[in-house]
Amino acid sequence: MIVDAHLDIGWNAISAGRGFLQPPAPGYLVSRSSLVAAEMGLVFATLYAAPARAGRAMRTRFVYENAHEANLMATAQVNYYHSCGLDFIGDRAGLAAYVQGWKKGKLAAILLMEGADPIETPAQLGAWTERGVRIIGPAWGKTRYSGGTGAPGGLTELGRQLLKAMRRKHVILDLSHMADEAVADAFALWRGPIMASHSNSRALVPGDRQLTDEAVAEIARRGGIVGVSFYGKHLRPSGRPTLLDVVKHIVHHARAAGGPEHVGIGSDLDGGFDARQAPIDDLARLKELPARLRLHFNRPQVEGIMGGNWLAFLERSLPLLPAKPDGGAVPAVNTD
Repeated sequence: MIVDAHLDIGWNAISAGRGFLQPPAPGYLVSRSSLVAAEMGLVFATLYAAPARAGRAMRTRFVYENAHEANLMATAQVNYYHSCGLDFIGDRAGLAAYVQGWKKGKLAAILLMEGADPIETPAQLGAWTERGVRIIGPAWGKTRYSGGTGAPGGLTELGRQLLKAMRRKHVILDLSHMADEAVADAFALWRGPIMASHSNSRALVPGDRQLTDEAVAEIARRGGIVGVSFYGKHLRPSGRPTLLDVVKHIVHHARAAGGPEHVGIGSDLDGGFDARQAPIDDLARLKELPARLRLHFNRPQVEGIMGGNWLAFLERSLPLLPAKPDGGAVPAVNTD
């Protein structure tokens, strides 16, 4: 089973009209049928809301001006996932049963919130875990919780409160998009499971969107995983990306982490960019990646990178039991 730790399925469907149940839109790669054909068995499906300042860069008018609008947008994506019949895995028992019974053609998801502004206050977190959220990245750009890409700054006081609430609710922390100062704050404060869903090597492609080798080493020391993004600007400073660029980042992360067991895939291939900015023109070409990785790693290590590492991480990081209602309520559309 291949595992992809970052796909913006809901955002692309609602904001760009690229429906998940339809064949991939011309020039794009991701749909349910293309994922299944590529033998993808588990994806981390995101709840992503674009802030108003990002509207032009993201080529969308579907943006939020405040936390409540972000809440409504993320709620719409939860509803969309349910309408697609996408099954969410929320605890270790559910994961074990799914992996044991998995066969080609089956697809499930872990729900990841990218940018925490849809959580209007940390006290509202329980309502989101009841909806299935198991991973939260506090930042995209700057949010009310954290400095982010292109927006230096540490965790805000609200961000510190959120991380404490996340720990109580057994939510996994995603460092992708967090500013360096916020990453340092998180390392000092956080004692739960940690990962970076889609972050490449800053040593290969400079920029605050990428992870330093030191951050990768610390994630690994804490038992976490770093997913390699397939977005061209994350893979190389200029020119058309190739699978060789993906391999270079995987190899570099593995060296920084002290072993390939801390590296996986977080392609972001449904992240608002088309195939011209990706290293592959068809998801079926993912099957070419293991052979290229075998030039650097043994077979079990390659199987880990393609999916096994993420599964092992989830087996030790998801809550033991389903989330229980705590009386919280999200003031948005009913998800039933």
